[in-house]
Amino acid sequence: MASASASRRSHGTGSLLLWSDANGRAQWYGKWRRDGRQVKRKLGPKRAAGTSHGLTRAQAERELRRVMDEVAADPVVEELSLEEAGRRHVDRLELLGRKRSTLMDYRSTLRVHLVPFFGDVPIAAITTGQIERYLTVKLRAGRAPKSIRNDLGLLYGVLGFAEKRGWVASNPCKHVELPRAGTHDDGDIRYLSPEEVEALCRAVPDDDLGCTERLLYRVAAMTGLRQGELLALRWRDVDWPAGRVRVRRSLVRGEFGTPKSRRASRSVPLADALAAALDAHQRASAYPSDDHLVFAHPHLGRPIDRSKLLKRYKAAVRRAGIRDVRFHDLRHTFGTRMAAAGVPMRTLQEWMGHRDFKTTLIYADYAPSAQEREFVERAFAPAVVGHPPNVGRTRTEMT
Repeated sequence: MASASASRRSHGTGSLLLWSDANGRAQWYGKWRRDGRQVKRKLGPKRAAGTSHGLTRAQAERELRRVMDEVAADPVVEELSLEEAGRRHVDRLELLGRKRSTLMDYRSTLRVHLVPFFGDVPIAAITTGQIERYLTVKLRAGRAPKSIRNDLGLLYGVLGFAEKRGWVASNPCKHVELPRAGTHDDGDIRYLSPEEVEALCRAVPDDDLGCTERLLYRVAAMTGLRQGELLALRWRDVDWPAGRVRVRRSLVRGEFGTPKSRRASRSVPLADALAAALDAHQRASAYPSDDHLVFAHPHLGRPIDRSKLLKRYKAAVRRAGIRDVRFHDLRHTFGTRMAAAGVPMRTLQEWMGHRDFKTTLIYADYAPSAQEREFVERAFAPAVVGHPPNVGRTRTEMT
């Protein structure tokens, strides 16, 4: 904050402060001491001249007395570390029903990245400069910009929670400029050609698990479903009359739950050949009922172990002799093929379950345009066939 002013008051009634930032935005704050510790609270914006928004000085005085009375009734303000404040924040999110996988990610980020960096420094002492230093250190260490944005998003939530509880006066994350997060680190996406998909499927071992994996890879490449969505797919989710597969849940960290976002609950059309392959798989499966998994373990009926699946997938990629592609690149295969076939981007967004349309636009470069070649030909076509255009020639040369 750029500046502050305070009015003198009688002992025990606290101080009323007016803080202004570099942009001239003014906020009322109250400051007083309780049990030997300083307490500071934001009261609200100062009312600008000629407006009805914000607090006058008299209203700020009344708000200060109200807040002081409210704090007096609360337990003594605690001086918490980021570790303890983060634990309380995540525990609160758990009570509010946040997904277990999300909570596990939050706890991991706190344990592995945020807490080791900030250490035992009280959260009230964390500054914008320290947060910017975290950003710089992590970038230099090679952490992806998108991951750093996620880290700081969690830190913003922890400090926002702390601000509401009175553990910090304000949230220093508000003034941090986040690193630009590209969709992909290499500026491009990886995907498989139809020939590579076939080579991958041929490289799958001809054992009991391989029969299920082979179809799993095909469905991934021809529907764009995420790995967790595929592993949670039930036979009731295959709409045979409509020729579609409906995404209603996902398997993440060993637990079934709702898909990644509201838009992720969707349906995707099935090619006839893929529908026939699924039908044959159901007929041969020991688990063909509606509530059974489409890609169940052939002997146990439960979900295929994710780590084992990825290990076998990478082995099949090596045997196939194709580029080093991740399992997630099967989803990119669907996106690029659909875009190349002329599927509108908005439709592709629905099929892939992207929350943000910008994510879908990574496939726009693969979409054809019926007129783009005509545009180029028209722009560079000569005025008379067999003769160059007159562009760039002088009047004398043209006469």
